[in-house]
Amino acid sequence: MNGIALFVIRQGDTFYAYENHCPHLGIELQWQPDRFLDADGEFIQCSTHGALFLIEDGECVSGPCRGQALRSLPTRVRDGQLLAQLPSPKTLA
Repeated sequence: MNGIALFVIRQGDTFYAYENHCPHLGIELQWQPDRFLDADGEFIQCSTHGALFLIEDGECVSGPCRGQALRSLPTRVRDGQLLAQLPSPKTLA
């Protein structure tokens, strides 16, 4: 069974969880281990194409996948732990 790679970005008290999967080529996004943001920390950046995604909703605003979005995962904090709702296996294809 294949797992899915995820990453989480925290801004203040808000957490944003995404599948680590570029909508353009299906590759992982990070340019170094656990490094997902551009140099200014304003956007999620694809290491291969330089595509930029909004942190708040994963929408691609620059690059070859413009208009597409990262797959977000609903999150909540319960008893001091961050929980993310994983996609169903049917939607991972």
